Amino acid sequence: MFTAEELLPIQLTLELAAITTVFLLIVATPLAWWLANTKSKLRSAVSSVVTLPLVLPPSVLGFYLLVAMGPNGPLGKLTEALGVGLLTFTFPGLVIGSVVYSMPFAVQPLQGAFESIGKRPLEVAATLRAAPWDTFFNVILPLAKPGFVTASLLTFAHTIGEFGVVLMIGGNVPGKTQVVSTEIYSYVEAMEYSKAHWLAGGMVLFSFFVLLGLTLLNRKNDRFLT
Repeated sequence: MFTAEELLPIQLTLELAAITTVFLLIVATPLAWWLANTKSKLRSAVSSVVTLPLVLPPSVLGFYLLVAMGPNGPLGKLTEALGVGLLTFTFPGLVIGSVVYSMPFAVQPLQGAFESIGKRPLEVAATLRAAPWDTFFNVILPLAKPGFVTASLLTFAHTIGEFGVVLMIGGNVPGKTQVVSTEIYSYVEAMEYSKAHWLAGGMVLFSFFVLLGLTLLNRKNDRFLT
């Protein structure tokens, strides 16, 4: 039913979601830890910036990212100065947009996991003279494992479902920036509803099983804690 060229957006979507998830876990972990433990006056402002993609229309966020990565934008000038060229309408540009747009889906579960651990494990580790890095990697991270699983699943699933930001930054270039969500849009525009149904139905099933998995995981964690 689908040609190899028509299946390419699925591959690009999975690559985009995987790269975004890995990068966000690296970036979101120290940020979530800071938000969970800091007493800085900047905490509320930083938390609001991280949460902003949840309330901003994707087209608004995508527009400002497009401007920032354009020839007159700060990021665009930087990438051109480095010889990379403009990132608009490229796969790396999609990665940047996805990282920004999916940030709260990685930070918030991790922050919640860190906050639920409390101070007691840190105090016990300190009495045993454990180094801060040793405490973080061998005590905190294992205890926060459910938060990392939740953050990974939500970030991956949310990236797969992106449309507005992807369309603004990357357009809908076949083989380069066309992902599943924009391919569905193309099929609807071309009135090829049968193919649109297959892809849209697949995304519905994928989203359902992600949410089902998270629900079962949370129930398991609740039973363990009680």
